[in-house]
Amino acid sequence: MRMWVYVVRRILLLFPVIIGVMTITFAILSALPIQTHLIATFGASKIPYTPMVPCSDVGQPGNGQCRNPTYFQLVHQLGLDQPIWVQWAEYMKNSLTLNWGTVNYHSNAASAFSLTTSIPVTTVLGWYLPYTLELAALSLIIILAVALPLGNYSAVYRNRPIDQAARVMSFSGFALPGFLLATLVLFAAVILSGGATPTCNSNSTHYFDWYGSWPPFPQCANQPTWIGTYIQTSPTGFPTIDAILHGDWFLAGESVRRMLLPALVIAYGSVAGILRFVRNSMLEVLNLDFIRTARAKGVPETAVVSRHAGRNSLNVTVTVLGLTFAGFIGGFPIIEDVFYLHGVGLLLAKSIQPTQDFGLIFGTTLLFTIIVVVANILVDILYAYLDPRVRLG
Repeated sequence: MRMWVYVVRRILLLFPVIIGVMTITFAILSALPIQTHLIATFGASKIPYTPMVPCSDVGQPGNGQCRNPTYFQLVHQLGLDQPIWVQWAEYMKNSLTLNWGTVNYHSNAASAFSLTTSIPVTTVLGWYLPYTLELAALSLIIILAVALPLGNYSAVYRNRPIDQAARVMSFSGFALPGFLLATLVLFAAVILSGGATPTCNSNSTHYFDWYGSWPPFPQCANQPTWIGTYIQTSPTGFPTIDAILHGDWFLAGESVRRMLLPALVIAYGSVAGILRFVRNSMLEVLNLDFIRTARAKGVPETAVVSRHAGRNSLNVTVTVLGLTFAGFIGGFPIIEDVFYLHGVGLLLAKSIQPTQDFGLIFGTTLLFTIIVVVANILVDILYAYLDPRVRLG
């Protein structure tokens, strides 16, 4: 099978997965009471907590309980009085046309979901997505920088001190939950930094603690003009890149520093799994016949490990990297909430709190799904490039 045919087939598989996730999300949200949908959409102040009110209050005859006309109007406005398949069709149409609704957004992080300013969900996700992508990129760099060399050294120097240390690191990474490690690391950072909080001084220099994201909330009066009204920066929307483009190396360093601890927490759990796969894959390759032949011919051991065994051991590793990427993307809501980083994960964590916002719940879920599926497709393509036998399947 040609490479382009394989790539097209893998891309076409993206759509059934996305539609399946959208349907599951729809089914879960549809299982909630109608009253919950109304309060989440219109606010508790406009919706009675019970649809039944005294008949005399709504001009109906009798002394019993009657339904509030406002209740029916709002149910009809949301289409919740339609058959379930009609609701699903409308839901899919709005989803595919990026009509994901609006969110009541505030420029202050402490009350980000309480202002009356309604902003499209897609716009808000576009503001927060660069922060999540920067955190994912830094985490992936740490994973690759630690797991690959350490796993290879563990295989080459089997049962030696470096191998034993790698095993301890691997087992502890599996045993320690991410949210617990994040909390412990955050407490340690706050204690070591003396409990400092983000401030702005008179020299237009921002100082931020390890906790929180950048740009800050509330915004400083003397901050650069390329930081927008909310959290978006110009021209790319990626705060670190924009700081570099504007020559503000101090803020670029602060942007990386506030991502360092959460990236280390994310990478620590991911390295644990990848390290074992890299080690086992390298051990398997080192015992193959062509490696013994290369050694018998007098090829230096460094060349045997790096040139002959290295690429052949990457096949399994690349596949595991794709699954790992999906795993640590799924953990971003917890990590970003603990460190209060302004990413899509924080949006999801806030949207499922008592002030529920179904548009954000759906939007963040679908966005994470697209990121994970696209990442796995790229991994499959890279795997097929490294091992052409995969395309024959």
